[in-house]
Amino acid sequence: MIRFVHTADWQIGKPFGGYADETRAELRAERFNAVRRLAELAQARGAAFVVVAGDAFDGNTVSDRDIQRTLDAMASFAGPWIMLPGNHDPAVSVSVWSRLARFESRARVVVADRPAPIELCEGRAVVLPAPLLRHREGADLTDWFDGAPTPAHTVRVGLAHGAVANRLPASAESGNPIADDRANRAKLDYLALGDWHGFLEIAPRTFYSGTPEADRYPANEPGFVALVEIDGPGAAPRVEKVRTARFDWRAIGLDMHGEIDALDAALASVPSPGEALVDLTLRGTLSLRDRIALDEALASWETRFFDLRVRDDELLDEPDEEDLDRIDAAGFVRTAIDRLRAKAADGTDPERAAAALALRMMFAEHARLGRREG
Repeated sequence: MIRFVHTADWQIGKPFGGYADETRAELRAERFNAVRRLAELAQARGAAFVVVAGDAFDGNTVSDRDIQRTLDAMASFAGPWIMLPGNHDPAVSVSVWSRLARFESRARVVVADRPAPIELCEGRAVVLPAPLLRHREGADLTDWFDGAPTPAHTVRVGLAHGAVANRLPASAESGNPIADDRANRAKLDYLALGDWHGFLEIAPRTFYSGTPEADRYPANEPGFVALVEIDGPGAAPRVEKVRTARFDWRAIGLDMHGEIDALDAALASVPSPGEALVDLTLRGTLSLRDRIALDEALASWETRFFDLRVRDDELLDEPDEEDLDRIDAAGFVRTAIDRLRAKAADGTDPERAAAALALRMMFAEHARLGRREG
């Protein structure tokens, strides 16, 4: 039996722009921790080797320090790491792969930068790699697998990075194509793929492992590696999906419909909020009273999550008579209030958002004064 780990898309060095400095630093550091976790998994489960199906690095200009930290994180696995250049880190003339030789490493790294068989397990397994030599290829680089000779007793593992034809959303099939029947045509026992960031059995004996640590709000299943066992040539692979992620990235959409009760229920359903990054989209309409209550609730939730970002462009203020009467009680001129209300309700008015904000601030100021007087 041959046992190995299939992983991909580490994207070491990803900058995580758009996040606060402290958040970015922790997200970047977790990429190394994910590699360390999968190395420990491979060692503990007795894997013979690890295949990395491209994009181990976010780019060929990744820093020397990031390369060294990656190699250090890999060191707890004693077996070989078969590392395939992907579209983020292709094997161009000057690349992360051409720089590796000058680094100190206890990890056994085999750079699969040529379309040539890599013999493993004393000849009982062979990896057939399809390295990317540039960011985008129009041809299917796995074609050569079909005619690659291997001994009859050898388990054949294909290793590639790209989009399996006719099996992924159209947006994911813009380059680096892979035939959906490649495993059958090349008599592969397993085809290990990278590029799609979620764990997915895409075709017979053909799997994407996904990234071991999510880096975006996904619609797929990131945060896993594949532990693969194959009894021998022609045997069906047994594939175990093993979670390696720390962070939970999730997108939540809520229709408010005049009340905010759904907010607490939705956010309370997220397990381990301190390890969660939530992208929250709010839609609908709220009175000014409920909008102020919503802002207070969000401020409370923000402290509990690792990161909470709110998209409320589709959430509109809809002041009612009670809102406006409360503002009037503070002595504001009703004519000005009515003009702001009209602007806030006019979807074509360029000052709509500013008018809505002004009304909300007036209401909040009234509420503050009322609490002080009380």
